[in-house]
Amino acid sequence: MSSSTLPGAFRLDGARALVTGASRGIGRACALALAEAGCEAVLTARSAAALHAVAEEAEALGTRARALPADLGAPGAPSAVVAEAAAALGGIDVLVHNAGVLPTAADGSPVLVPFQHSAQDDWEHVIAVNLNVTAELCRAAHPHLAASGRASLILMSSAAGLMGTPMLEAYAASKAAQISLARSLGVGWAREGIRVNAVCPGWVTTDMTSFASDAEPVSQWLMSHVPQGRWGTPEDVAAAVLFLASPAADLVTAQTLVLDGGLSTPDGGLAGVPKPPSPFPARGGAG
Repeated sequence: MSSSTLPGAFRLDGARALVTGASRGIGRACALALAEAGCEAVLTARSAAALHAVAEEAEALGTRARALPADLGAPGAPSAVVAEAAAALGGIDVLVHNAGVLPTAADGSPVLVPFQHSAQDDWEHVIAVNLNVTAELCRAAHPHLAASGRASLILMSSAAGLMGTPMLEAYAASKAAQISLARSLGVGWAREGIRVNAVCPGWVTTDMTSFASDAEPVSQWLMSHVPQGRWGTPEDVAAAVLFLASPAADLVTAQTLVLDGGLSTPDGGLAGVPKPPSPFPARGGAG
């Protein structure tokens, strides 16, 4: 590829995308990045009002966007969303699966407890939404992607799936499984012209991580383990997603793109030594 064609390699004019979890945070940033690159999209999430607002933002960038409110955790919902998106767009070229959950309490705050004290119901809910929904989406999207000629499937995993992540075992396990699925599908579907990759953000400022980013002692302690020493932004992640969706990444499949400031690199957490004391209470006693 010559330097004169390089900027155009990041364009997605005429491409058709389905973006899940698109109402806020990383999903919103991905939807807007794809729209700015010329991609038409169906955007889905549970929050209807916020989703319609993002669709309006996308259309203001000069492309077509449709909001499709849905709870992907409902039986059959992933297949139905794919079918409706394909019908609305006339096919699917790009699928960005960003929707995911942590175990949460009634007030919406994350449940962070040692694994031996965690609830099986929480485990099953996280695995169902983060992994089983992913599998159904991929299976339903396959015929549309195979017919595309420019297909890219991007799974939003996490650096948590690459490391030991105490008190977030269900989330980490589901994200590690997404990485494995992306590698297997990337190999298995390569001859059909479908590229499949996983993106692994580290600590990114979103509603999901506000419990940490908004608490200065916790935020400071977490960033002391990140060699770059800063929180990521949704736009950081969206730029990587745009790359993987675009022709610039035509030779990239079955890969994991890590965006964590060096956090998951062996001994990466030694950056910034000495570190402040942990803000979390010491754990002890029999489990």
